[in-house]
Amino acid sequence: MKKEAIILVGGGGHCRSVIDVVEQLGLYHIAGIVDQPELIGSSILGYEVIGCDDDLVKLHKQYKQAIITVGQVRSNAIRLRLYEQLKSIGYQLPVVVSPLAYLSRHASVGEGCVIMHHALVNAGATIGENSIINTKALIEHDVVVGAHSHISTATVLNGGVKIAPNSFVGSNTTSKEGSVAGGFIKAGGIIV
Repeated sequence: MKKEAIILVGGGGHCRSVIDVVEQLGLYHIAGIVDQPELIGSSILGYEVIGCDDDLVKLHKQYKQAIITVGQVRSNAIRLRLYEQLKSIGYQLPVVVSPLAYLSRHASVGEGCVIMHHALVNAGATIGENSIINTKALIEHDVVVGAHSHISTATVLNGGVKIAPNSFVGSNTTSKEGSVAGGFIKAGGIIV
C-alpha cells in the first residue's frame, strides 16, 4: 500500500516528537518539513527542510496533507496562524494518533490534532481542532478540550473537565472532576 505524502510545518522539538509518531503510525510518507528560510536544505532526523511559510501555496500543488509541528507553551499564536493559513490554502489536516496511544472510538477529535505516545483519550471526550494531547496525558470520559489547545505531558484531566479554547495546560497538571479552566496553567498545576 502506498503511503500518502504529508508535510510537517515547523521544525523544532515538537517536530522531532511528531516525526516519531508519524513513523510509528506508518500511514504517511514525510515529504519534508517547512521551517525558517535559512534552514531550507538542512535536515531534521533525516527529513529535508523543503520550504518556508511563504512556500506553502506552491507546495500545495504537490502535497495535499499537512500537520502543524510547532509546539505551544506561552501562546498558541503561531499554531493558530499556521492553522488558518493551511486551511485557507486548502490543505487537509489529518488527525495523527500514535499507535502507542489509546483513543476511544466514542471520543471525538478535531482535524489537525496530534495525540502522542501513551496518551489516553477516553469515551465521550471531545478534543477541538489543532490541539496537542502530549505524551502520557490522560483525558478522561466526557472531557472537552477547546480548539487550539495543548495538554502537556503526564497531565490528568478527570471526568467532565472543560478546558477553554486556546489554552495551555502544563506538564503534570491534575484536575478535579467537572472543573472548568483555561488560559495558561503552569506545570504541576491543580485545577479545582
